[in-house]
Amino acid sequence: MKPEVINAIDAINVTLNAGGMNAINIVLAFVMYGVALGIRPGTFVKVFTQPKSVILGVVCQLVLLPLFTFCLALAFGDSISWTMAMGMILVASCPGGNISNFMSNLSKANVELSVSLTAISTALAVFMTPFNFWLYGNLYLHFTDVTEEVPTLVIPLWDVFKTIFILLGVPLGLGILTSRLLPKFAIKMKKPFQWFSIVFFVAMVVLSFIGNIDAFLKCIKYIFLVVLIHNAVCLCVGFFTGTIFKVSRKDRRTLTIETGIQNSGLGLVLLLGTSLFANFPPHGGMLVITAWWGIWHIISGFTVSYLFNRSKKS
Repeated sequence: MKPEVINAIDAINVTLNAGGMNAINIVLAFVMYGVALGIRPGTFVKVFTQPKSVILGVVCQLVLLPLFTFCLALAFGDSISWTMAMGMILVASCPGGNISNFMSNLSKANVELSVSLTAISTALAVFMTPFNFWLYGNLYLHFTDVTEEVPTLVIPLWDVFKTIFILLGVPLGLGILTSRLLPKFAIKMKKPFQWFSIVFFVAMVVLSFIGNIDAFLKCIKYIFLVVLIHNAVCLCVGFFTGTIFKVSRKDRRTLTIETGIQNSGLGLVLLLGTSLFANFPPHGGMLVITAWWGIWHIISGFTVSYLFNRSKKS
C-alpha cells in the first residue's frame, strides 16, 4: 500500500463528545439486552446435552478466529498498514455479532445453538476480548517491521473489563431475567431489537464518519478488499471446522454464521466511547476497518443466509 494512502487512512480522526459517547454506550446496551431476550435456561439444557457443537463454536470464536486473523494480517504484509492490522485483530477479538441469531434463523440453522454460542462468547468477552487483542496485537508488532514510533501495545485490562461488563454483562443478565419472568414480552420484542441493531450500527457508522466522508470514500476500495477477505476467512473457519468434525448440517451452518458475524459495534465503542486508545498514535486504520466490517458482515451474512436457505446440501 502506498504511503500516501496509509497516511490518508490513518489521518481519519473521529471524535465524540461525552454526550455522543454516552449515547452510543446506552444504545449498545439496549442492543445487547435484545440479544439476551432470546436466551432461556431451557435452550442451554437442550444444547449442552450434546456439547460437541458448542465446544467447536467456542473454539472457533475465541481461539481459531483471532489466530487466523493474526496470520492473515501477517500474510497481507505491506498491503495493509499496521493500524489496519490492529483493526482486524480488534474485530476478531470481539464476541459474536448480535444479529447472528436472526441470520441463523434465516439460514435454517440450529437457532438454539446460535443463541447459546452468542451468549457464551458475549459472557466470555469480558475476559477474552482484552486478552486476545493484547496477545495478538503485541505479537503482530513483534513480527512486523513497523517503522513508526509505536508504543508497546498495553491494554488496561481493568478498564476494558469495566467497559465490557457494563455494556455486555448487565444487559445480558437483565435480558435473560426478562425472558424468564416475561416470556411473552421477550418473544414480542426480540425481532424489533434485532432490526434495531442493524439500523443502529449503520447510523452509528454514518454519524461517526460524517465529518471525514471524503477521506473515507477515497480509501474505501482498499478497506473493502481487506474486509471482504477477512470476513470470508472467518466464515470459512466456521464452515470447515464443522465439516472436519462432522457435525450436522444445521450445526455447521450455525458455526459458519457465528464465526463470520462479529460484534464490531463493540469494537467501535471501545475505540470511540472510551479513553483506552486516547494515547495511541493516529489509528484511523482501526476505525475504518472496524466500521466497514460492521456494514459488510451484514451484507455477507444475509448473502450466506440466503444461500443456506435455498440449499439442501450445505
